[in-house]
Amino acid sequence: MSLLVTGSIGIDSVTTPHGTADDVIGGSAVYFSWAAAPFTKVRLVGVVGTDFPPAFEAAFAHPNIDITGLERRAGSKTFRWKGTYDKTMNEATTLAIDLNVLAEQGPKVPPQFADSKVVFLAATHPNLQLELLAQCKSPRLAIADTRDFWIEQFRPALLPALASFDGLVLNDGEARLLTGSVNLVAGLRQIQGLLKPTGAKIVIIKKGEHGCLVAIGQDLFALPAYPLEKVIDPTGAGDSFAGGMLGYLAAADQYDLATMKKAVAAGTVMATFTIEDFSLRRISTVTRDEIDARMATYRQMLAH
Repeated sequence: MSLLVTGSIGIDSVTTPHGTADDVIGGSAVYFSWAAAPFTKVRLVGVVGTDFPPAFEAAFAHPNIDITGLERRAGSKTFRWKGTYDKTMNEATTLAIDLNVLAEQGPKVPPQFADSKVVFLAATHPNLQLELLAQCKSPRLAIADTRDFWIEQFRPALLPALASFDGLVLNDGEARLLTGSVNLVAGLRQIQGLLKPTGAKIVIIKKGEHGCLVAIGQDLFALPAYPLEKVIDPTGAGDSFAGGMLGYLAAADQYDLATMKKAVAAGTVMATFTIEDFSLRRISTVTRDEIDARMATYRQMLAH
């Protein structure tokens, strides 16, 4: 099934206990695309400014990533983010953020992308998410992401927007912020009630090193994180998780409980490759054999 992602494409500067990476490519759409590409073809929709380094275009050099929807906007500057992580690397502290082109009009979905059946709307203003979704013709599955910023500052726009989405991805802190519920299971059910009435009602609550809690319809399950010794940079882990999950779902072309569990496992594994190095350095070099081997190890871990 055709998979479309729309989200940020940016220039990041990141510091972790393991070092610093200045002016490297980042952004939700970039990480998502690389995590989904091993499973299916990805249609990327995004916008950058004229300052976007030509050398960064190599970051899209995957045969399964179609950048027909990438706009280089004249007179605009690319989104930039600078952040740091503490020793636990569980939370990022934003030191500087320049929305630049992301504060302008959103990108357009190319006509040849309008028939996409699976759509991922990375975290941005909910009205922009709706605008982009409206350019797609009857997708079978529309999943959105959100952040604490949008929950806190734009709740009046976010709550009605959720009724247009089949699913939502967010972390545990964001789930509690959105619902006011300390109990994540109760909060998850509240979020399902806000989603599209006739949709799949998929909610994924990410809990970092403690795995994730997932609902699809009335079914509920939890999966642990993949134990990883080498963690260099958590930036992009959540978007890589979403990319691996939806890439797997789009390839499988079915959304039953058994397939959903396998898709979440795929997302969990793809996120582990991202965090093994800064930016795309690791996930852009991972082979299918490495993915399959790690998936097999994860399945074996879950079987015991």
